[in-house]
Amino acid sequence: MSFIFKAAVVGAGTMGGQIAQTIAAAGLDVVLKDVKQELVDHGIAEARKVTERQVGKLVKKGKLDEAQAAAQVDEIVGRIHGTLSYDGFGDVDFVIEAVPEKLEIKQAVFAELDAVTPGHAILASNTSGLMISDIAAATVRPDKVIGCHYFFPAAVMPLLEIVEGELTSPDTVQTAYAFAQLTKKQPIVVAECPGFVVNRILAAGISEIFRAQEEGGLSIQKIDDGLKGKTLPMGPFTLMNSLGLDPSQHLQAQMVEEYDGGDTSPAARFYAHRRQGELVAQGDLGLKTGEGFYKADGSPNVEGDADPDVDAIANLAHLAQVREAALLIEEGVCGHRDVDLGMAAGTGLDPRRGILPPLVKADVDGLDTILERFEAAAEEHGERFEAPVLLRRLVAQGRLGAKSGQGFYTYPQYDDEQPAEKVKLETRGDAVIAWLDNPPMNSISPQVVADLKTVWQHLEAKGARAVVFASASPMSAVFSAGADIKAFTTMDASGGKGLMDDAHAVFREFGRSSIVTIAAVNSIAFGGGSELALATDIRIAARSAVFGQPEVKLGLIPGFGGTQRLRRLVGDAKALELNLVGDPILADEAYAHGLVNAVVDDHELIDVALNWARRLAGQAPLAVGKIKQVSTVADLDEGIEAEKDGFAEIFGSEDAKEGISAFLGKRDARWQGK
Repeated sequence: MSFIFKAAVVGAGTMGGQIAQTIAAAGLDVVLKDVKQELVDHGIAEARKVTERQVGKLVKKGKLDEAQAAAQVDEIVGRIHGTLSYDGFGDVDFVIEAVPEKLEIKQAVFAELDAVTPGHAILASNTSGLMISDIAAATVRPDKVIGCHYFFPAAVMPLLEIVEGELTSPDTVQTAYAFAQLTKKQPIVVAECPGFVVNRILAAGISEIFRAQEEGGLSIQKIDDGLKGKTLPMGPFTLMNSLGLDPSQHLQAQMVEEYDGGDTSPAARFYAHRRQGELVAQGDLGLKTGEGFYKADGSPNVEGDADPDVDAIANLAHLAQVREAALLIEEGVCGHRDVDLGMAAGTGLDPRRGILPPLVKADVDGLDTILERFEAAAEEHGERFEAPVLLRRLVAQGRLGAKSGQGFYTYPQYDDEQPAEKVKLETRGDAVIAWLDNPPMNSISPQVVADLKTVWQHLEAKGARAVVFASASPMSAVFSAGADIKAFTTMDASGGKGLMDDAHAVFREFGRSSIVTIAAVNSIAFGGGSELALATDIRIAARSAVFGQPEVKLGLIPGFGGTQRLRRLVGDAKALELNLVGDPILADEAYAHGLVNAVVDDHELIDVALNWARRLAGQAPLAVGKIKQVSTVADLDEGIEAEKDGFAEIFGSEDAKEGISAFLGKRDARWQGK
């Protein structure tokens, strides 16, 4: 991993100025470059305006007075250094290009950056859909070129799409991910394709709205009024008017060209609004120029006054989004959680606003119902609504969504009787799922520690053979974000020690017991959450999983076994690095270093974890427990002696006799745990 102490932004427009502000607000010095001083001044002024607005909120809350607020604004903006040259680029660690969305311009900038920045520097493009590999071709370091796609307004929108090119290195991806977290952004890591993830899905839904409006001569005002809060937080035409018609028109045209080869027939998946093209051509770009889809007086600037069938349009828009999301997953561009987190953080399709992102909505409506809607839409509108293979496969598996417990996501189906509140059990055949249910971050609170102890005692008394630990929230961005720091601060020394003792005791029981433990890590596993996973026997990671021991950033050290179990898995040197640096590592690197046993597609995580659980639950329990116990002895000589003693003990057991007899008799063994 590379470390970032100084950054740069090339292109000081409104977007560039806001990107520079997010970096400066994170405590980093940032160079802001453009070709004219008035552009640089504009970018810095934009950064100041954003900072004043953010700090002003702290004043209203009584956290700062006016003098402190002014000083904080000056401090943040003071970290932004405007320039017309590359003189300040010789020691930068991370550069974000934010110039116009034309490949030849970006390639020219990257060729210049390649020559003026140090060899370790990462070069990122804020492109909204150009191929990162094409941009990287202008450099001699394509492994250090990556996409960092911000959403407008960059100072407000939390999403950052991190886009891998064909030659982008894992180290570059990991550094970009850490940079996103440092600058308070929600990162999703995706492969390159036209439009990437969010814009491709957004454009698919908008295409159906545009097509319906033009074909039916519908009122855009009535469409906006009807779809507000259904397909987007605001009406689609109002949204485009607010953001600017030109980027939207460029996106739709790009999608038509890239995915449909310019086809405008009903079979085409994407659609560019003809009137939007006319408005852009004549310079009417929306609110920023005074007129666009709506005139300055607020009246529609698009012909049509017919009443829309709002529900029918919303249905087609949703089906188009599900289609593109499924195709993105099938193509290996991203996982299902990336789709919904991206749409929530990038477009406002957020369950907290009462608007479900496309795949969660599909699960809630029922995947069998969605398949029926695809078939009906295909019959009426043609082949663009051919149901995706992934959807058909899930329905064929009986994964019908929330009502069946599994769809794109897995939904807990808790047992009727529960021994605890924050860790809840679900029996699945020979295996049990222990769902971590402490929203919003699944923190390892005192209550969770107590519940883990209670649940473990219950499982042992029940004679459980395998347990899977997983996050109870279907779309959650966390497996567990770590220990509940606030709870710790309310404890005295005695209470804190008692909590630590209890946590260590239950984690040690995981390692001594004949019950096999498996962590199904769906996303962030930090601090205590990572240590919970480390304490299990097997760790299965979704591709979106992220591991980290960030305690050092709080002036602390890992307290639930992170300094000990981590080094037994990844080796002393790597464990020391992870604990000293505190930055996250992604699933693939975790697998490469032995931290996890397998990395799987996100929507297969629980299935795979249960598959492991059922396999290991079928092993001889006495042998399982003894293997776990002797495998953790640190000293080799002591370990061999423990193995010899353990072998002798197990060899005389009823299970060993049964196992040998079954092998010789060519039959399945029947374990008794004796």
